[in-house]
This record gives sequence, structure tokens and C-alpha cells, in this order.
Amino acid sequence: MASVTFDKATRVYPGATKPSVDQLDIEIADGEFLVLVGPSGCGKSTSLRMLAGLEDVNAGSIRIGDRDVTHLPPKDRDIAMVFQNYALYPHMTVADNMGFALKIAGVNKADIRAKVEEAAKILDLTEYLDRKPKALSGGQRQRVAMGRAIVREPQVFLMDEPLSNLDAKLRVSTRTQIASLQRRLGITTVYVTHDQTEALTMGDRVAVLKDGLLQQVDSPRNMYDRPANLFVAGFIGSPAMNLVEVPITDGGVKFGNSVVPVSRDAIAAASANGDTTVTVGVRPEHFDVSGPTSKDGLAVTVNVVEELGSDGFVYGSTRVGGEDKDLVVRVGGRDVPAKGSTLHVVPRAGELHVFSTSTGARLSD
Repeated sequence: MASVTFDKATRVYPGATKPSVDQLDIEIADGEFLVLVGPSGCGKSTSLRMLAGLEDVNAGSIRIGDRDVTHLPPKDRDIAMVFQNYALYPHMTVADNMGFALKIAGVNKADIRAKVEEAAKILDLTEYLDRKPKALSGGQRQRVAMGRAIVREPQVFLMDEPLSNLDAKLRVSTRTQIASLQRRLGITTVYVTHDQTEALTMGDRVAVLKDGLLQQVDSPRNMYDRPANLFVAGFIGSPAMNLVEVPITDGGVKFGNSVVPVSRDAIAAASANGDTTVTVGVRPEHFDVSGPTSKDGLAVTVNVVEELGSDGFVYGSTRVGGEDKDLVVRVGGRDVPAKGSTLHVVPRAGELHVFSTSTGARLSD
């Protein structure tokens, strides 16, 4: 096994006006599961392909363990990649697909069979070894692709959106299997996805990219509790964090008819930037909710209610600073309001995230 280091790694495509990946700095520990996440075009797959040797590195370097692999061909990097489209040979059996890389490397048949059977046992594929890929479900094909990577016993696993072709229920079960398998094998893994729920549930750490720039790298819990800037705050979490621009006032910020206290340091930092307002972030579960007779906080008109059994999510609209604003509020699953009714919401003490309106940077502790 080995660590992975991106040291100001940069990729600029020919004819492009700006880098697709711009000075990426990440250190991935030996045996760690790191998830690269971000919207389409943010540079996450390019970063993975740079590590694999499938894209050139125009500046900076990449190391696997103590080896500088920046300019090594893919075959010399000791990595195994799982692709989005499985990339299985349709005319070969499951066993032949899984052992093909070892066959090309000149490993004898007995050793190949032993490794394939061991991997098949781990992945619950033993009864399918003699089948062709067309006779398998999508989830089974994905496990075959993983098995092909496992038998190589690489230093690093690379996974490029491996679950995107699966249906919603199968994605949930397969992501659990992948995370469990990685922890069992202890192989350093870099996993790319655009699904932030996958990122939060699978990774030891999560790295968020936007426009080729690293926004934040942290544990899923810290990423959720302390987003570094407005982009991360709005991207991580489902439903997303509510972001509202509000005026600074004595003792805190003015949230509708209520004043919500925030730290003096946050107010001082905003004032130093010349801001008279800040953007506050509130998770849907961090509102205190009262009925239409209340005068506290913001009045929210209920537009849609999602009833999920134990919880409900209210999608409503309010008016802040003369502008209409959408808000999402979590309520009890057995106490959902009617469409068209009015709620009053106030952020709970200590659950308010404060960001600079001008720079987007986090201001609160």
C-alpha cells in the first residue's frame, strides 16, 4: 500500500484559457478512502486521470509513496482503475475478465485462478464466474469490474463514478459494499463522484472542487458542520443549506423580526471587509418553527411538503431585503403543515453559519 500526494498538480488542456485543475494540493494517507466531489466540469475526473497517467501534468508533481510518478506511463504506476461504464470484455467470462490483466502480465494459470476465486468470494461472485457479462445485472457487472482491480493487488484503487449507471436502490447497497470492501482490503482509494451523498457516506475524507480549484478537504462530519466557504456550504448536504443575506445589527444579525446573536469576531471580520451585511447559512434541521400567529424570525409560505415518514421537508418562500427567497425547513413527519399555510422560522442558537458576502469565506467559528 502507499500514500498519494498531489503537489500543486496542474492540468491545462491545449487551447484552454485556464487550467482544468489548478495547483491541486492534497495528501492522501496510506489506506485512506478519499472522495473527490464537485459539479460537472470541476476537474475531479481530470485529477483522477492525472493520477492514473491518462492526462499530462503541466506543472507540479504527483507521488505514489516515495515515487514521483508525474511522467511515468500508467502501466508503471501500480494502480487499478474502475470505470463508470465497467469496461468488460463481452466475449469473455467473468473469470476471464477478472484475470485478464494477470494473464497479460504472464502470471501462471493456477495463480490467476486462485486470485480470481479469492476475489469472487469477497464480492459474492463465485456462482457467476462462468457467465458472460450480458447475463449479469448492472450491480454484478460493477462488482466484476472491482474484482478485476482487486486481483491485481495494486497500491492504489482509482474509481471514476462507478455507481452512476445503477438505479437508486442499487446505488445505496453497492456504495455500502464498496466502502466495506475498501476498509477490509486497506488499499488507498481515490473515488470520484458528483453525488455529495455518496461522498459523505463513503469517504474517510472528502475533497470539494470547483472550477479546478480545491475548496476544502476534510472529514465528512467537519465538512458538514464547518463548510469553509459559501460554495461548500451550498453544495454539501441534502437538502442543501439555506443561504440568506442579512444585515448586521447590534448584537448579531437581523433575521426577519428577530436578532440572532453571532460571534463578535465574525462581525469584526465582516466589518474589516467593508460589509454591512453577511450571508448566513442554516441547515433545514436547525430552525425553530412556530405557527402563523408568531412574529419571530422570517415568515415562510409553504409551497411544497415532502413527507418521508419520520421527517418532513417544507419547501417554502419568504421575503428578505426586498427579494423573494426559497427556504427548506425540516419538520416532524407527523406534524407537517398544509400547503399555503405560513410558518415562522428562527435559526437555533449556535447553529448559524456566517460567511462574508463579498468574499464568500467563512467568518464564524
